[in-house]
Amino acid sequence: MKHSGTPVVTEMQVIPVAGYDSMLMTLSGAHAPWFTRNLVILKDSAGNTGIGEIHGGDYTCEALRSCTPLVVGQQIGKYRGILNSIHRAGTRAEGDDGEGIQTLDISKLKFVVKAEWAIECALLDLLGQHLGLPMCELLGEGKQRNQVETLGYLFYVSEKEKALKLGYLDESSSEDPWFRLRRMEMLTPERIVEQAEVLHEKYGFNNFKLKGGVLSGSEEMEAVRALKKAFPNGRINIDPNGAWSLKEAIDLCKPMEGILSYIEDPCGPESGFSSREIMAEFKNAVNLPVATNMIATDWRQFYHSATLKAVDIVLADPHFWGFEGSVRMAQILNDWGLTWGSHSNNHFDITLTAFAHVAAAAPGNPTALDTHWIWQDGQNLLNDTPSIKNGYLEVPDRPGLGVTINMERVMEANALYNSLTSHDRDDALAMQYLIPGWKYDCKKPALVR
Repeated sequence: MKHSGTPVVTEMQVIPVAGYDSMLMTLSGAHAPWFTRNLVILKDSAGNTGIGEIHGGDYTCEALRSCTPLVVGQQIGKYRGILNSIHRAGTRAEGDDGEGIQTLDISKLKFVVKAEWAIECALLDLLGQHLGLPMCELLGEGKQRNQVETLGYLFYVSEKEKALKLGYLDESSSEDPWFRLRRMEMLTPERIVEQAEVLHEKYGFNNFKLKGGVLSGSEEMEAVRALKKAFPNGRINIDPNGAWSLKEAIDLCKPMEGILSYIEDPCGPESGFSSREIMAEFKNAVNLPVATNMIATDWRQFYHSATLKAVDIVLADPHFWGFEGSVRMAQILNDWGLTWGSHSNNHFDITLTAFAHVAAAAPGNPTALDTHWIWQDGQNLLNDTPSIKNGYLEVPDRPGLGVTINMERVMEANALYNSLTSHDRDDALAMQYLIPGWKYDCKKPALVR
């Protein structure tokens, strides 16, 4: 009997897009008024459309477009072989020293993110539609849950009026309390608690992560204590992106045992030792689970992190690991008695949907997922964006990703992208309006100079 196989990819579009952001503060500086992403849109011979989204920038856009000859004309059922052909054709980019982002050097993020995972997402979307199954059923051991626990990702936000020339969005007239608040200055424990309370009211979050590396560690821990007081039954975490020295991290975190549910990347490379070695020493001194999205961003790094017992929770963003890779990490961690989660970056709702499917396929008891989407909510590129209610993200039950793209909104986001003078992330630009001559230093919190 002759088998016809699965549908064939007939068209591949790569569309760079941009959206608006707040002046969010991190160790690397302040978010610009805009963020950029790249979309992959595939069409197949059955008339279906598959979509994927990944980090922005011309480097990633060009990498995706160079893959087109390896994708078009291929059966969607051979998606693993398509990805393998892309990997075989790839070479290490100039400037990629293999260090990853263990010091949060944003210029190296593009080397950690793998462009082809947007293609994987779009292919899995098509395959799910062909088979009549949600994408999560095609990953790992299949669907494990119908909704995914998420956390409220809290940020210190600077005063955009100090950088008016950059054109930050003003939502002061919005009827939505969260939309109004997210564009305002929030730099004190009281304002951070207010941020959490408004997010709790809108999305139902009871668990929160504060992005640290902005103020002194003691000030940031004051905000954590205030959050725990406001949400005594909530799980409160902080991520300083390795800003603290080993000694400082121990001094800050030891008193927080019983207050923090985990600490993410408390310290980085130091005295000739890698982040993996330093964090192993931290774990020996402090009785807190340790999470990372900086020191285990590929399988070789994970091997060393695991053998050193440097981490308990790996936040395996599918855009670092791939969709199957992220779920495979979840399976290994579950078998080893460790914990899986996913980090995020500024993203649209296509990524939000993809995260829902990956987390739905993760076995065991994942930690609550990060998502930046709350800061972009309202700029949706989908007609049917999954919702977050009571702190849980819904998992679409329709075939593939289970969502439909709105091309009119995509082209508006593409027009914004094309209007920008730079498409790469630059967190120093806005900081230099706040502190003239500001330069990134992985051991100096953004506002401590």
